[in-house]
Amino acid sequence: MSNPWLSYSILRLGLFALIFWGFLSFDFNPFFAAVIAAAISFALSLVFLDKQRKAMSEQVVKKLSRDKSGSYADPESDLENQILDSETEANDKKSESDK
Repeated sequence: MSNPWLSYSILRLGLFALIFWGFLSFDFNPFFAAVIAAAISFALSLVFLDKQRKAMSEQVVKKLSRDKSGSYADPESDLENQILDSETEANDKKSESDK
């Protein structure tokens, strides 16, 4: 998968579900099975999902990196700001022409 967030989340949920199902198949109490499965899946994900976690953290660092001026470079936000500014200018021109 190209999205590290999605792949890491699916692998973590799958690991939890597999362990949870295993405990339920041995007639464990569902509450305790969920707690134990969460703890075990957390520990296993720390050991075995290191590659996916690093890819996810690299994506976060890339998203939150600052440029030379100290501001965040976010092309999506810049595009949204341009659209909102153009809409505001259009509304201002319309209200001026209505006067």
